[in-house]
Amino acid sequence: MIPLFGQTYAWNSPEILLFGGAALVLLVFLVLILRAAAQASSTAAPLMREVSWLSSRLQALGDGQERLAGGLHHVSETQAVSQTAMLQVMEQRLAEVQRQMTEALHGTSTRTARSLGELQQRLATIDKAQANIEKLSGNVLSLQDILSNKQTRGAFGEIQLHDIVQKALPKDAYTMQATLSNGRRADCLIHLPNPPGPIVIDAKFPLEAYEALRRADSPRLLQEAAQQMRTAVRTHIRAISDKYILEGETADGALMFLPSEAVYAELHANFPDLVREGFSAKVWIVSPTTCMATLNTMRAVLKDARMREQAGAIRKELALLYADVDRLGTRVESLDRHFGQAAKDIEDIKISSEKAGKRARRLDNFDFEELAPDLAPDLAPPTATKVIGAAE
Repeated sequence: MIPLFGQTYAWNSPEILLFGGAALVLLVFLVLILRAAAQASSTAAPLMREVSWLSSRLQALGDGQERLAGGLHHVSETQAVSQTAMLQVMEQRLAEVQRQMTEALHGTSTRTARSLGELQQRLATIDKAQANIEKLSGNVLSLQDILSNKQTRGAFGEIQLHDIVQKALPKDAYTMQATLSNGRRADCLIHLPNPPGPIVIDAKFPLEAYEALRRADSPRLLQEAAQQMRTAVRTHIRAISDKYILEGETADGALMFLPSEAVYAELHANFPDLVREGFSAKVWIVSPTTCMATLNTMRAVLKDARMREQAGAIRKELALLYADVDRLGTRVESLDRHFGQAAKDIEDIKISSEKAGKRARRLDNFDFEELAPDLAPDLAPPTATKVIGAAE
């Protein structure tokens, strides 16, 4: 048993073994320290030199660290100034960019608004045009319905003819739907003087033949359509020549009105033989344009004829005007003589008035001495006394 710190332990107890181990370790450590101290005494001089060298190096490192710290401080200050300047420049650039972006956005919004306004106007125009197109489509369909029927197509040509004639001639120069002596009714009769006399204009529209000609897509169909066109136009020419050219009643020619410039151009371009046949039959084919030109020529003829008709009346009126002028001259001469006689009578009246005035003044002044010479030589004094007494 081993007493320790007031307690008793067995020599092989863990506490005794642990304490013994620790004491042994401490002893070894002390031995080692003593040995190191002995060795250190022999190596102290070199160690001191190393320590001095290390101290100088540490001083140099401290000085370098101070210089490095100053440099770092300077660099940090420079960096701070540069950063401040850079921030200011960046702020200015950002402000400029923001201003430009604001202006660009404002301009873009303005242009966008203007573009939208223009687009809206164009859309409104397109809508209006669409409405007009739809209306025109309806009118075209109505026109097709009109032209598909021969009677309505004839009425269409007559209406167009009436519109042209109404614009070109005075109302009393033509008659629409005039009935001739043979019982035929002409679409329009122009009252031209003789010669040439009244001339008939009849509206014809060979639409089926023209459409067949336009639709022909092969030589055979084209030949058949051309033959159909020749047949239709020849039939119209003969009908006008037989019905509306009457000797002694109408002119020796008539006009066939085609209410389509396209059909008229087709005839003159590809069917000159039909035009020549019309000339031979004295049936002249006209379109709306050429009809207007022809009617203007007729208007000049009518104006010249009416001037000739009025020439006799004008000469008669001129003769009457000459007689009136001659009579007026005679009456002016008579009036001049009357004025001359009246002027002479007025002059005599003025003379008599002056003499009467003189005598009145003499009587008023009792100027007998001046009055006596004016008396007649054989005038007796008693008469003068009577005059004086009368004057008194």
